[in-house]
Amino acid sequence: MSKLLVKPKTQSGLMQEITPESAGWTYVGFALNRLKPGETTGGEAGAKEFCLVLVSGKAKISVDGEDFGELGERMTPFEGQPYAVYVPKGSKWHAEATTDLDLAICSAPGGEGFKAKVIRPGTHPQTTRGKGTNTRYVTNIMPEDDGSAQSLLVVEVITPGGHTSSYPPHKHDQDNLPAESYLEETYYHRLNPPQGFAMQRVYTDDRSLDETMAVEDGDVTLVPKGYHPVAAVHGYDSYYLNVMAGPKRVWKFHNAKEHEWLFTGV
Repeated sequence: MSKLLVKPKTQSGLMQEITPESAGWTYVGFALNRLKPGETTGGEAGAKEFCLVLVSGKAKISVDGEDFGELGERMTPFEGQPYAVYVPKGSKWHAEATTDLDLAICSAPGGEGFKAKVIRPGTHPQTTRGKGTNTRYVTNIMPEDDGSAQSLLVVEVITPGGHTSSYPPHKHDQDNLPAESYLEETYYHRLNPPQGFAMQRVYTDDRSLDETMAVEDGDVTLVPKGYHPVAAVHGYDSYYLNVMAGPKRVWKFHNAKEHEWLFTGV
């Protein structure tokens, strides 16, 4: 079994829990809670900051006693844009599911001076990236230019069946700005219909890391370094939620040299 592929450990409750310690890196954490109506979850941010993403379903969410009310509107990650809540360093948060709920908890080192807030659908418009069979649909939840966080970068991507994504291959594993930034990354995968699968390859130029994985609904893949393209197979649309963080909140990637010719217009 690949060390980069993390299967759900249960079918409800805390299904995924990736920590810097379990991943063997420094910055990114990811968890996924699947709750029934009336069930609750929550915690303390401590030295971290969180982005709570309502992947599907609705919930009542509060941060440090500030009640944000019932949030959410889509019942699957393939329907429209998400609601999310930013939880700053040192805060306590609480969520109560009001429908069946998949709640992602994205985490990274926090900083001072940031405030809890709701990130509503449309805050950042969904964009179409690529062309032909490299077309995919990208929603930035917490992009680098929003000034709302210390470390977290959060984005979700819909890739139609038969299309590629995170492609042509790129990487961001060198702290060498302005040429390239160092960012660890997780991919939380969903498929529509859910019995499908997609393919993801994670590899370095010298092939000291080179793994190709069949990812299924609910899987998480870890990208500690290297290139990391995704291919959605015919008949099954791919959704993934990316969490990135590193020493600087900048997404600056390096293209695979041998595939550079593909980047025009994609």
